[in-house]
Amino acid sequence: MNKETINPSILVLMAALNEEEGIGPTIEDLKSHLNEARILVIDGLSQDKTAEIARAMGAEVVFQEGRGKGDAIGYGVSQANKDYDYVVLIDADYTYPAKFIREMIKLIQENPQLGMVCGNRFNSHFDTERMNDLFYLGNRLLAFTHNLLNGITMRDPLTGLRVLRWSVLKGWKPRSEGFDVEVELNHEVERQGYHILEIDIAYRKRLGEKKLKAHDGVAILKRMITEIQL
Repeated sequence: MNKETINPSILVLMAALNEEEGIGPTIEDLKSHLNEARILVIDGLSQDKTAEIARAMGAEVVFQEGRGKGDAIGYGVSQANKDYDYVVLIDADYTYPAKFIREMIKLIQENPQLGMVCGNRFNSHFDTERMNDLFYLGNRLLAFTHNLLNGITMRDPLTGLRVLRWSVLKGWKPRSEGFDVEVELNHEVERQGYHILEIDIAYRKRLGEKKLKAHDGVAILKRMITEIQL
């Protein structure tokens, strides 16, 4: 067995903006399942105690120069400073349980054709009360459109929990500034010749105020159209 299989190096990238309620529990959850991982929080100049709490929990914090989730992930990649085996992308609002990440890493380790493993929220155990009805319906409509337009079949293409090979992200500079980065990332993995796998995960009620707004849905739709033209 090689080093990657025995003791893989893992980088966690977490974009955060005013997430003082969720950032602490999220990092604690990560540490309980990935105690050897480097956790890098990209703070979008929060006006609350997000950065302070993240540091107190043992995470590294860098301050984003631009705006939006896509820009934050790109900045986090540029700040990695070394190579890793795998990168975990996870939201800072405590919605995604870290207990599924080990299985996701194992799957990508065992299959060299996989470039990314994603957590699918919309499975038989999903409780729609954990998302308001409008958000749930909007997400399902965007997922349908994503699969129809882009030819990448995913049940949850906008999920905030992903494990990727570092080689996929290394040097990547996303064009997306906001929440449309997930759509761009799906295409980036496919363009590099890798497959994407989804596994069913649980999904918790977010801690703190939701950041996703109606105009973000429009940006995501525009990104879907843009990606098929590249």
